[in-house]
Amino acid sequence: MADGPDLRTALDTLRAAGELAEVTGEVDWNRELGTVTREVLRRKGPALLFTNIRDYHGPDARCGQVATSILASHRRIALLLGLPEDIDNRALVDYVTRTNRERVTPKLVDDGPVHENVLLGDDIDLTAFPVPHWHHLDGGRYINTFGAVVTKDPVSGIANAGVYRGMISGRDKIPMLMVPSQHWGRHWAEYLRRGEPMPVASVYGWHPVMDFLAGSPIPRDVCEYDVMGAYLGEPVQLVKCRTVDLEVPATAELVVEGYLSPDPASYEMEGPFGEFTGYVSDLPTPRPTVQVTAITHRNQPIFRGTLEGSLPGASGENSYMSSVQRAAIAWQALTTAGVPGITDVYVHPVTNGTTIVVQIDKVNEGHAKWVAAALWSTGAALYRYKYVIVVDQDVDPSDYSAIDWAIAYRVRPGTDDIVVFPGTFGSPIDPSTPLEDRSVADLGSGLWNRMLIDATRTWRYAPQPQWGGARFPPTVVPAPEDLELVHRRWTEYGFAGWDGGR
Repeated sequence: MADGPDLRTALDTLRAAGELAEVTGEVDWNRELGTVTREVLRRKGPALLFTNIRDYHGPDARCGQVATSILASHRRIALLLGLPEDIDNRALVDYVTRTNRERVTPKLVDDGPVHENVLLGDDIDLTAFPVPHWHHLDGGRYINTFGAVVTKDPVSGIANAGVYRGMISGRDKIPMLMVPSQHWGRHWAEYLRRGEPMPVASVYGWHPVMDFLAGSPIPRDVCEYDVMGAYLGEPVQLVKCRTVDLEVPATAELVVEGYLSPDPASYEMEGPFGEFTGYVSDLPTPRPTVQVTAITHRNQPIFRGTLEGSLPGASGENSYMSSVQRAAIAWQALTTAGVPGITDVYVHPVTNGTTIVVQIDKVNEGHAKWVAAALWSTGAALYRYKYVIVVDQDVDPSDYSAIDWAIAYRVRPGTDDIVVFPGTFGSPIDPSTPLEDRSVADLGSGLWNRMLIDATRTWRYAPQPQWGGARFPPTVVPAPEDLELVHRRWTEYGFAGWDGGR
């Protein structure tokens, strides 16, 4: 029987670090569970394991637990990746950038706990699992929030794991949002060309490294299982699915197998959904629909899901995961493009990478435009990098007040300090974009107008002797020798009524 890292070992790690709370009071799966989750996020609370869910407790319940918010802080992400819990952004992003390039080939095993229970035919019932109705404006119960959707390129045979939304439609159907430019969208295009159904397997609950990578734009010719093995330091143990030609982690909690039919007559209505933007997404629309052919699960499985939607002060795990992975992938893209002088990349979780801040050691006046052009030409830009803000090394990209200060005093509106790049491919779920420019069916993606804010000090001014030959005025930061003196004498000042900031 397979063993190794899985959701349960990850929960043990969080529990030991004081980063997991079990919710033992009864909670309704219909809206209440999602609202509790949002309130815990607002209060900067831990990951949650709901163990007493209305309609899903007692000896006859097939599944009675829901785990969520596992990746909803940088500390939790660091713990689950085996890193120091107080690691800073630059070191964390550097680790992710390096590990994303490493590979450990998965291992196929004969059997695993995920096949302790196999449901076929009339036994298939998605509503037997405590899938929440997360938000009161959602169109239904969304089973695919942080489920990893496994598909395979029919030409190369390379598997892909991605995070795509989908909601329950009856006992055995899951209509899904399909965007052609995403990895599984490219697989889907080939199946459509052939007129064949596409095999799909959705994994709800395995080690969170799967969520961390499935929700990130790993290159299309790379199998996410290979990268997961690199993060875990050992091969991912896989088993073959029972009804589709795909492989899934042997110690997964729950797997739903099925096919997406190319026949539009099979499409079911999907939406709306409270998306990662923090807004309810587009209008209900007929979508390609997974016809479920099997459900397999461990004994006493734990359903894995997440509350989507970034809100100021209450952003969730997708936002925190994106803040790390999007920064790492952007840094790698800049390096690959040959952009020099990158010293830090930061994504504020509330923006999910829609806004990205890049700190540079400036080498020429056009350096910021070089940064933006490199980022906007990547596939990751589909949902990210709508706003690129470039700052100097004296501006902390993680500090909004520092960014505001740089924009206030280093940016001249009406000049090329602000550059707008209109009509590019972009997110189909951005609420600031008109509905007609979000039509994936008509346009292949949404349309975005992107913007660069060059908040670096300009080199266009003449050097001034009074500024030590610099082209831009010096700041009011104390002289190093003055600061050294004050630090040396700090305890001598005797701040009455204050401990001196110790």
